[in-house]
Amino acid sequence: MCHYPSSIFSEELRIGILEMEFLFHSFPGCPAPFSSAQPCCAPRLGHTCSHREAGMETPRSRFFAILGDVLSRHLLCALQARPCGLLKQTPLNKIVGRFQLHQEALPPLPVPPLQQTLDRYLLALQPIISPEELSHTRELVAEFRKPGGVGERLQKGLERRARKTENWLSDWWLKTAYLEYRLPVVVHSSPGVVLPKQDFLDRQGQLRFAAKLIEGILDFKTMIDNETLPVEYLGGKPLCMNQYYQILSSCRIPGPKRDSIVNYAKGKKQSRHITVVHNFQFFELDVYNSDGSPLTADQLFIQLEKIWNTSLQTNKEPIGILTTNHRNSWAKAYNNLLKDKTNKESVRTIEKSICTVCLDAPMPRVSEDVYKSHVAAQMLHGGGSHLNSGNRWFDKTLQFIVAEDGSCGLVYEHAPSEGPPIVALVDHVVKFTKNLEMDKSPTVHLPMPKKLRFNITPEIKNDIEKAKQNLNIMVEDLDIKILVFHQFGKGFPKSEKISPDAFIQLALQLAYYRMYGRACATYESASLRMFRLGRTDTIRSTSVDSLNFVQSMDSPDKSDQEKADLLRRATQAHREYTDMAIRGNAIDRHLLGLKLQAIEDLVSVPELFMDTAYAVAMHFNLSTSQVPAKTDCVMCFGPVVPDGYGVCYNPMEQHINFAISAFNSCADTNAARMAHYLEKALLDMRSLLQDAPKSKL
Repeated sequence: MCHYPSSIFSEELRIGILEMEFLFHSFPGCPAPFSSAQPCCAPRLGHTCSHREAGMETPRSRFFAILGDVLSRHLLCALQARPCGLLKQTPLNKIVGRFQLHQEALPPLPVPPLQQTLDRYLLALQPIISPEELSHTRELVAEFRKPGGVGERLQKGLERRARKTENWLSDWWLKTAYLEYRLPVVVHSSPGVVLPKQDFLDRQGQLRFAAKLIEGILDFKTMIDNETLPVEYLGGKPLCMNQYYQILSSCRIPGPKRDSIVNYAKGKKQSRHITVVHNFQFFELDVYNSDGSPLTADQLFIQLEKIWNTSLQTNKEPIGILTTNHRNSWAKAYNNLLKDKTNKESVRTIEKSICTVCLDAPMPRVSEDVYKSHVAAQMLHGGGSHLNSGNRWFDKTLQFIVAEDGSCGLVYEHAPSEGPPIVALVDHVVKFTKNLEMDKSPTVHLPMPKKLRFNITPEIKNDIEKAKQNLNIMVEDLDIKILVFHQFGKGFPKSEKISPDAFIQLALQLAYYRMYGRACATYESASLRMFRLGRTDTIRSTSVDSLNFVQSMDSPDKSDQEKADLLRRATQAHREYTDMAIRGNAIDRHLLGLKLQAIEDLVSVPELFMDTAYAVAMHFNLSTSQVPAKTDCVMCFGPVVPDGYGVCYNPMEQHINFAISAFNSCADTNAARMAHYLEKALLDMRSLLQDAPKSKL
């Protein structure tokens, strides 16, 4: 009699227990482990019990049904373990339904109290508008907030919407912030990521790195497909993981007034291929073997070599350039392009692919001090029609870029996701590529990657030429500077018991004030992922406290101690606003919701939203985002207004990576100048704290 190895038996039971633990902790209405004292719905998750109606399945009954399935499945697997001598390492089982259970356990996004939002709105306006303008806005707010008035009616409409939908904001936000936004996604919407430079000795180095990168992407995809991706937490609270399930096998589709997103990650016909672009030519590369296992880096390298060798000449017509155009123009060209059956099949293949890998030509040689800034521009727009911009399909959610000269990174279409899930994928893939050993694969015949064909009519050629012209204007207009601030990293503010993010945001306020002599509306994105389908709200970094500090900093009338106290008070105010925002109590999305509710109700838009002060509040001269990563990289994006800056940063322990963008067409803005003032602000703030003893605020 052959005994079953206890290791397999215990491993199956261990996985089963892990699943049970997940159910215990995250399913609404589940009983606490080893206790019957829990009420029907777990109060810490913000749910109220509404499952008592006759005929409804209660969370408790559903929980036990799923629990039974988990136990029986893993016990059966344990008993069916292979006999000794036939032991093979098997991948972690797919945890069926884990993602859905996790999502259902998350609380819904709250609608903040109306009076609270209006009070905070007036407070946010104080540092950025004149007293006369503020006085006028106070009158409009008083009218809007009257009992039984328009504000209360719209608030009730929002509350009704919140009861009927999974998330009262998510669909509205997706449409207004992305799908109905008509400017090109290039520069204006899609962020890029600059990764550390690779040292390729030859062409093979580029392809081997790209192969390992693809293998890392597929490894990450396996976690998504198997629902084994670790749940993220913020302040002890589980976060919505939905965005991870939207970033692969998805694509934006242009429309005449509103775009849409397609996702091929679900369903029976899941994507099995990626798109590879080289010399403006697109290829369909199947990345799975017939048994469903992903191709190894060794196999992928062989396939990439085939692609390279069959695309040595640059395509005359860079079809991908079309995706850089104004969305209405691109929608028109898209419909024209798809009239041809071959073109339609090729476009659908790109849209259905898991992601795109762009094998770029080398960048023009530049000096070391501006190299990273040029890479950032390459990631955002490809350098223009004469360089690598035709080597993209900008509607694709994820495009990884590997150039011959070792510059690499990615660009992503923003509609499906914020930065953190993208950076989590990047961290995983970069770590994966550092294991440079190639698994020697069994010799299996791999089919030739399929080249995607396009029939270029005179009309399509004309569309390409127009897109080239428009793109090249955008490329010339973008002013971008990568600043690696080496003097200190997040360790210093932490040593002063100050939030690194608040410290950096205050430095931006100081830099801007010194440059322009005034404060401006500042946007910093705050994650709403504590809530089901949560996206972002706005941290308004410009506050009464931040203005008090920046005005005092260069004032001879204030002592260093007073300035240091004002600095600490301002960073504390930022920390408090951040906490308020991530808990769903910021003002921006609520105000947007009230405005959209008025439009949906077909009533006239309230005067509050037609006010000059509202326009000033929404004109973000500083659009900023902290996107921390384990990898020494930085995300970058364009400004959101013609006279503004886009600032993204990744605070590392000993240094901070900044990407600062502006438009050359605005005489008042300059990315290098902003970088200079930001560096000075950071150093002056450090000196101030080091010279002034700590005092209790």
